[in-house]
Amino acid sequence: MTTESSIANAIEADIRHEQAHDAAGNSKFGFIVFLLSESVIFLSFFAGYIIYKTTVADWYPSGVTGLETRDPAINTVVLVSSSFVIYVAERYLHDKKLWGFRVFLLTTMAMGGYFLLGQAMEWRSLPFGFTDGLFGGMFYLLTGFHGLHVLTGILLQSLMLARSFVPGNYDNGFFGVEATSLFWHFVDVIWIILFILIYVWQ
Repeated sequence: MTTESSIANAIEADIRHEQAHDAAGNSKFGFIVFLLSESVIFLSFFAGYIIYKTTVADWYPSGVTGLETRDPAINTVVLVSSSFVIYVAERYLHDKKLWGFRVFLLTTMAMGGYFLLGQAMEWRSLPFGFTDGLFGGMFYLLTGFHGLHVLTGILLQSLMLARSFVPGNYDNGFFGVEATSLFWHFVDVIWIILFILIYVWQ
């Protein structure tokens, strides 16, 4: 009975391992599909922006000739640099060093918060609103939709940070952290494209 019981336990453990592996694979596939769907949305916005900019005669609102680029450029450097910071956080987690993971994840969140604050300050200083022509509508739509993704990324990071305080939570894998990190890299790449379209190509 002992041998039969051991064999049954081994088979059951093997089945649980296979189920966990399949679940992880499904999660990764689902997340990739999610990022692809988000990419399609942003690409649609980019295409609309380019078409309008190249075909509309009075592109900018009345009295506006362009946008100030210094502060947005600083925000861009901060946000793009945060991709490296969250990568370091992920490396610390791989090495089972939770203190480093927490410090660098908090730093990433702070950099994302700085970006959102800078964007809010820019919005307050602009002489046009959402309803001021096609440029006004496209500007607030694109930057606002991206800002929503930055906020989502910060909320996901705060969740991953909270989970790090649950004993043993990351001992058997941390797909949530990997997905959150990939989402953050995606958000940064999208902003680089936005920055070029809106602030560089004037």
